[in-house]
Amino acid sequence: MNAMISVNPATGKVNGEFGMHSPEEVDAILKKAGEAFLEWSSLAAAERAVYLEEVAAVLRKEKQELAETITREMGKPIKQALPEVEKCATMFDYFAENIESLMEPEVVDDDPSALISFEPMGAILAIKPWNFPIWQVLSAASHVLAGGNTMLLKHSSYVPMCALKIQEVFEKAGVPEGVFQTLLVDGATASSLIARPQVAAVSFTGSLPSGQKVAEAAGRNMKKCVLELGGSDPFIVLDDADLEEAAKVAVAGRFINTGQTCISSKRFIVAESVMDEFTSLFVEKTRALKRGDPMDPETDLGPLVSEDQVLLLEEQVNEAVSMGAKVELEGGIVGGEGYYFSPVVLSNVTTEMEVMKEETFGPIAPIISVKDEVEALKIANATEFGLGASVWSSDEVRASSIACQIQAGVVGVNGFFRPQANMPFGGVKKSGIGRELSKFGFYEFMNIKSTRVY
Repeated sequence: MNAMISVNPATGKVNGEFGMHSPEEVDAILKKAGEAFLEWSSLAAAERAVYLEEVAAVLRKEKQELAETITREMGKPIKQALPEVEKCATMFDYFAENIESLMEPEVVDDDPSALISFEPMGAILAIKPWNFPIWQVLSAASHVLAGGNTMLLKHSSYVPMCALKIQEVFEKAGVPEGVFQTLLVDGATASSLIARPQVAAVSFTGSLPSGQKVAEAAGRNMKKCVLELGGSDPFIVLDDADLEEAAKVAVAGRFINTGQTCISSKRFIVAESVMDEFTSLFVEKTRALKRGDPMDPETDLGPLVSEDQVLLLEEQVNEAVSMGAKVELEGGIVGGEGYYFSPVVLSNVTTEMEVMKEETFGPIAPIISVKDEVEALKIANATEFGLGASVWSSDEVRASSIACQIQAGVVGVNGFFRPQANMPFGGVKKSGIGRELSKFGFYEFMNIKSTRVY
């Protein structure tokens, strides 16, 4: 394959074809990243901050065009694509404001002869997915570049237009050439780059199988890697929860980006005493969602990214029903052009069903009844994933206690956790290694150096 083909999932029609970089072009891009690193890392933190502010300004200026590119290429409703771009600008604002304090060396125990300093590593290879095609790249790039590293982007083959638009943002912001570069290459080529001496470390977001391959390659070559993988996030509703609010947030948390979100709520674990009422409210609010043209500002649910994803969801629903699941809201494959899948709500599910074990990357919502919070916690943790979770109770102490026992990287109490600049984001178990965002994400790709003067 010599080209990446961009397809509009709302119509199934081709947006365009984009030639892939040749081996010689890849060599040149890697060389340029190394040369740019020498210049970029030598700038004072305050100088890099100015460039980060310019990136934020360009993102806001180009927000409409960037959002429309997201929508055309992977189907995200435009009313969700616009805030995705704005959130990226906010991320660059944050690191521009905090870069100097983050880079400041630390004096150990008031002893000026003992210092901890923070130094950039080099060119970071970022392998990123299609579902948040601007955010997934720029949320990492904001702190990677702030620290003085450069970045090489290998984006999903579903979104080459987004990949090229991101590089344009940096060019329009006047960021020095080579600091951020897009590589249009296939997965095998990207994996081979991990061994290249010009690549210092890897930032990966994607599926567990792909993440395992990246980790293996990084391990063989002694390269640092940060992995943000899948999730099967529990949404626990206790018997004293505000059901109206819980159902409202549950629907938003499950169906944002048409359910194609690693941190979306995927398993609804509900106390049996409120199961019927919660399910009724959940179904009612799901029915109210508008499915259709993702360019329509009123649309809540767009298409899935590909026909393969549609067929996979159909298999997961059929398997659950064959094993005894009850269909509370019937949906599924929608006829006509595009890759549409109407929401399906299931009850009477069991932990043996794929919809309760695997990451359902689309609009399927399984609801399981539990006797008490002990059983709720047991089911919540009965997964190989550990990315996010939500707990709902009118007693915040009770909910917070359960939140502390959930094996996850991020938890929302009476709310849905959304990534933000000043809090670390990442998972445990098979949901990943390391963190993005905040000072913890910033230091992942820095050499933390201890120096003592004797």
